[in-house]
Amino acid sequence: MSIKKDGAFEMMEKKYGRLTLARALRAWREADNISQSQFAKLLGISVQSLCDLEKGRRIPTPVRAAKIAKKLGLPEMPMIQLVLRDSLFADGFKMNVKLEIA
Repeated sequence: MSIKKDGAFEMMEKKYGRLTLARALRAWREADNISQSQFAKLLGISVQSLCDLEKGRRIPTPVRAAKIAKKLGLPEMPMIQLVLRDSLFADGFKMNVKLEIA
């Protein structure tokens, strides 16, 4: 799946609701019709790690999110925003995150 335009995440959220990294990873994998094993290999992580990420049991660090974005050919900033927001939501803070380059 090719989502490389700026604002693509915002567009998806308007249509489908709040996006999480878990939902995004699963959607990309399923859109490409590949197994968790194949997708995990593409991302350079274990199948168990991918499963945990897709189920939302684990939220990656911003560094890991940037690496995942790079391997998917996506911009880093939106992926980092997703994991920061996911972390805040997991801790009970219903806040959005907007990053900008310093």
